Amino acid sequence: MSRLLYLSAISSLVFGGAACSDTASCGQSGSNFGLTVSSDQVSLIYGGFASGANNDCPDANAPAGVVSLTVTGTQSDNLGGLITLCIPRPDQLATEGALGTAVKIIDLTGTDTSAAACTYTYDSFHPPTGTVKGVGVCSNGTDPAGYGLVFDGFIGLKRTCAGTTDSVSVGMIGAVAVTAQ
Repeated sequence: MSRLLYLSAISSLVFGGAACSDTASCGQSGSNFGLTVSSDQVSLIYGGFASGANNDCPDANAPAGVVSLTVTGTQSDNLGGLITLCIPRPDQLATEGALGTAVKIIDLTGTDTSAAACTYTYDSFHPPTGTVKGVGVCSNGTDPAGYGLVFDGFIGLKRTCAGTTDSVSVGMIGAVAVTAQ
């Protein structure tokens, strides 16, 4: 009986530990509205992130059973902005990956609080730079405890103010909690 218990404990350590991205337990890390997309000209804040294993951006090289995640969030203060991300390889979130590759930006919209109420959209012609890392990721991001994402990068936005459109480079920085759906 004790040998069976010992083997069960070893199996739990080997297989259970492999499911999480770090030595911490599964679960959300970061704040609810912790992603800041900003420069000296604009500040947009996003949160309320939720993810689902929708397989919207599958990686052909992913091992069997790894399903890409679609992550959505909203702009703070009910300003109507949205953000959509796709993670082709959630099994690799434990290591710092490239923003735009490890975590793809599908869409980002927002409105600032200036008197001009400028609107912003993601500029896909301005390649993102920087990194993203998952924290507390278990079961490839599908564990009910959720996980966290830490961003440290730059993206381009198209800004429209009073009928005039230009481009602005902004930092994409912060740690957010993500709820698994």
